Amino acid sequence: MQVAEVEVNGGIVVHEFVGPEDGEVVVLTPGGRFSKDYPGVRELAEAIAEGGKRVLLWDRPNCGASDIQVYGRSESHMRAHTLGLLLEELGIEKVVKLGGSGGARDSVIFALMYPEKVSRLGLWNIVGGNFSTMSLAGVYILNELRTVRSKGIEGVIELGGPAGGWCDLVAANPRNADRLRAIGAEEFERVMDRWLDAFIPKPNEAIPGVPDWEFGEISVPTLIIRPGRDDHDHPVKTAFQVHTLIKGSRIIEPPWPEDAWEQGGRDREAGTGGIFQAWKLAGPTFIDFIDGKEAGVATTLPWNA
Repeated sequence: MQVAEVEVNGGIVVHEFVGPEDGEVVVLTPGGRFSKDYPGVRELAEAIAEGGKRVLLWDRPNCGASDIQVYGRSESHMRAHTLGLLLEELGIEKVVKLGGSGGARDSVIFALMYPEKVSRLGLWNIVGGNFSTMSLAGVYILNELRTVRSKGIEGVIELGGPAGGWCDLVAANPRNADRLRAIGAEEFERVMDRWLDAFIPKPNEAIPGVPDWEFGEISVPTLIIRPGRDDHDHPVKTAFQVHTLIKGSRIIEPPWPEDAWEQGGRDREAGTGGIFQAWKLAGPTFIDFIDGKEAGVATTLPWNA
């Protein structure tokens, strides 16, 4: 498939389509600061495309080869805003929005910011709870703040990270070094301070940066895949909280093994796979969901029986 670039809000967004040109458009968003080419993402897109869907893969700002963007209420809000503008540039009026891990949070926020553009919403590996949320503060924000305060913006340009670092973004797209310099240390620190607030656990936020009451604004058909029982990065409790907050949503058993996330982590460390490698198994489930069929098996939490 041909990779294309579109300028959105003063920055280039790299994207491509998988599947037939006349297919219903599905936007697939992974987590971390990982690109559309991270193992497991394209495989899921291809599985969905087999059902006649046209899947939009995109490098979100601060991911892959797209230009860095540093603004907004949170990083997820910035990405949702960027996606809305990208769809307008591409002339796409409505999409099915699918997202896993950090992409689930991005997808929820997109549905809240652009409700008129979303026909269906699919979520899995949703981050929430104290451990998971505070871990993300370390992954995305705290090292950035320490670095910019001690080494300035040049230190940020050289900074790595477990979910994709700023140095990786510069290597993938050399323009990003100058974009960071243009933002400057003072503005970068100011935005990181604001973005940090999303990852401070709050009793009225099932997921980082989204007050519970906002979920009541989501009215489209929503499918949630339950995470594995021992997945501490994406707690089962969070999936059920989101299920109770989105009226009419459906929560189902995962179409992958119970320990898929943990196994993906082990394979990533061994250099033999990645954390998203099992996602392709959800292809048939999402095809049914998009087609308006009952998708998957309703979850029963058998270990509590």
